[in-house]
Amino acid sequence: MLLLVVAYTSCNQGPTLQTYFVENEPKPGFLSIDAPVDLLNIEEVELTKEQEEAYKSMDKINILAFRLDANNTQEYELELAKVNTILKNPNYEELMRGGNSTDGRFKVMFIGDVDNVDELIIFGNASDQGFVVARVLGDNMNAGKLMSLQSVLKDMNFDNTNLNGITDFFK
Repeated sequence: MLLLVVAYTSCNQGPTLQTYFVENEPKPGFLSIDAPVDLLNIEEVELTKEQEEAYKSMDKINILAFRLDANNTQEYELELAKVNTILKNPNYEELMRGGNSTDGRFKVMFIGDVDNVDELIIFGNASDQGFVVARVLGDNMNAGKLMSLQSVLKDMNFDNTNLNGITDFFK
């Protein structure tokens, strides 16, 4: 009996982003995208060697977004609190954060260690639009190399990618 209790408590470490995604994908108000990384069309951009290694280490992107409107403010606050609670788990290490209270805030976090990231998480929210959580999954991802891709992503025109639905979602 003791063995069962120990096994159950060690497996149940609270909610995870993966379970949050699965539970909320079909719900109204959410947009969910599961896609291979090559849908970003980064191949069209000239990459440094470090950026190319980072890009090749990524396999898949899971995106879950919640759009705020006049009718779902309470639901938005509840869902935002759930995501923030999940991200407070010590398994999620913060890599960087930015933004402001007017335009919105973002956090970049990861699970694993800096040289071998299991999952990269990008979480952004704006109090007048909603929030988006992206999980980047891959093999042998390196946090420093992944961060080198931010300049490429910042300059990309997402209208020319297969993920432009996420930008349309917040318009």
